[in-house]
Amino acid sequence: MSNPIYLALDLPRLDSALALARKVHAHVGGLKLGLEFFCAHGQHGVHEVAKIGLPIFLDLKLHDIPNTVAAAMQAIHVVEPAIVTVHAAGGRAMMEDAKAAAGENTKVVAVTVLTSLDDADLARIGVPDDATAQALRLADLAQEAGLDGVVCSGHEVAAIHRRWKHGFLVVPGLRPAASGASGDQKRIVTPRAARDAGASVLVIGRPISRAEDPVAAARAIEGTL
Repeated sequence: MSNPIYLALDLPRLDSALALARKVHAHVGGLKLGLEFFCAHGQHGVHEVAKIGLPIFLDLKLHDIPNTVAAAMQAIHVVEPAIVTVHAAGGRAMMEDAKAAAGENTKVVAVTVLTSLDDADLARIGVPDDATAQALRLADLAQEAGLDGVVCSGHEVAAIHRRWKHGFLVVPGLRPAASGASGDQKRIVTPRAARDAGASVLVIGRPISRAEDPVAAARAIEGTL
């Protein structure tokens, strides 16, 4: 992949999302559409964004019983996403069915531990291990289930890469070195650090979408890789 940056287009208005994508399309490698975007604009919105000509990462984080997740995966064949997410916590059978139901050219990756969670948050929901141990456990399960890769923070990507050399590793929660704001992300690293650690895709949203000059921000990040 020549440019691993996927811009998170999680904007409430379709026209705003399209305008931003058109502005920066030459400086990103793909576009990530999350749950907010999909709930607001559905398959129509995905089709409109796809016209820009970049790969689409449909970040729906599917998590339900295996049959329901498989049916949902089949329902999105028509939008031909390059990447789709499921939650690894849904279990091996769910992940196996998700992969079996996915389109031939769609990579299915499993979310391990959300970047908005830290060790204290995990303890509150009954996970006794720290984020790295939990991410490694779920990455191993995703690999056993035959998925293409996982979503993890930059803090865990190196350890997962060592155990899954050919895994497709998606890293969100990235902030350029010059950016002081982390927002609701707790386990963040720079795009360069994540890439060096083995990330296949770098998901970047607010540092570009909320920048005074999104094109300049995207070019600056691209220049560090």
